Amino acid sequence: MPEFITTTIGCKVNQCESESIAKSMISSGWTESVDKTGADVCIINTCTVTQKASMQSRQAIRQAIRSNPEALIIVTGCYAETEPDELNKIGGISLIIGNKEKEKIAEIIKSVFESRAHSGTPAPAVRQGGRTRAFLKIQDGCDSFCTYCIVPYARGKSRSVQVQSVIESVNALKKAGYREVVLSGIHLGKFGQDLFPAATLTELLELITNPSLIDRVRLSSIEPNELTPEIIKLAAESGKICHHFHIPLQSGDNGILKRMHRPYSREYFKDLVLLIKESMPDAAIGVDILAGFPGETDDAFRNTYSLIEELPVSYLHVFPFSARKKTPAFDYPEQVPASVIKERCTQMRRLGESKKADFYQKAVGTVTDILIEEKRDEKSGLLKGISSNYISVLIAGNERIKNRIVKVRINKVIGKSAKVETEDGKI
Repeated sequence: MPEFITTTIGCKVNQCESESIAKSMISSGWTESVDKTGADVCIINTCTVTQKASMQSRQAIRQAIRSNPEALIIVTGCYAETEPDELNKIGGISLIIGNKEKEKIAEIIKSVFESRAHSGTPAPAVRQGGRTRAFLKIQDGCDSFCTYCIVPYARGKSRSVQVQSVIESVNALKKAGYREVVLSGIHLGKFGQDLFPAATLTELLELITNPSLIDRVRLSSIEPNELTPEIIKLAAESGKICHHFHIPLQSGDNGILKRMHRPYSREYFKDLVLLIKESMPDAAIGVDILAGFPGETDDAFRNTYSLIEELPVSYLHVFPFSARKKTPAFDYPEQVPASVIKERCTQMRRLGESKKADFYQKAVGTVTDILIEEKRDEKSGLLKGISSNYISVLIAGNERIKNRIVKVRINKVIGKSAKVETEDGKI
């Protein structure tokens, strides 16, 4: 039976799509190889959001070619969409397939190999998380054109999955044994605006929180101006929407935000965070920060640092500015030196580590529901779980509590996890 491998660089959407491609391939009679050598087909799903991501994509392609010299090498994803000429310089690539054709990869391979296959890709791409959590892509593309971002050029216009299709997918995931679904998209807050009739993310969440559907629903990254009071209120009251919000702030300086073409202010973001914590005191709030955008002076950076330092955020994802061709920021004056960007990233990451440690420590003594995952912690042998508010936990227990939601008390913090026990001390 022919074998294939997939390699994925980048975001959760890419991961979802790679799983969907793999599912199509398996349905077509292929076997997913457990090794990275000797495959008949290698599919590399690339990313180009930063220069580092582009470099990692090229490295993954070259590694696949070296390890599988006889294989069909297929390159797809955002780097394939935006830089096909660069990819053509790499000898050994068989096919370059843009994002719009990504879901047809199984069909394309069928035509090349003249083998049994069908596309079978569900409209919402799914990444499976060990039969406990499933990542469901409900939206793709972006119309915002932030001045630093290559994604709209790579992904195209915003496109939403039909509401009924999403509901059917969530229902199917529940029947397959999943307890949690993570809704993902390139621009999640724009869900439904392109549909006819139009829909909103709030309306979709109201449907998904129906008692007969999935136990928990989590949102992936959502823009500050699209995390509405209605969504926050629904999350606080529903009992099903996880108290976890990942928000791409990018900068805490109003001048830089304007230059980035971000449609909010530092004051708006501050009010949003405080509203979330007022509604859900236990909520985890993750924040994306882009350090070193052109024109980011020392004062502008301090504005970002001081805003995060002041607010009750839970963790940070910090990225260095990376000039991308085709974006306006590529030609902006006042480019920040690489050494300065590196130092600012270091400072923000240290602040992020401090925020996360503080968030975990404040959770000690609290009672929360955790979803027990399928795999144990390799070092301790304890079961792993994740709380609604995104705390990674370790718990002693036997196999029968895997994929169950258990009420626990958090006892102490151990490294990057929290040690917990059940409320009654029994498993």
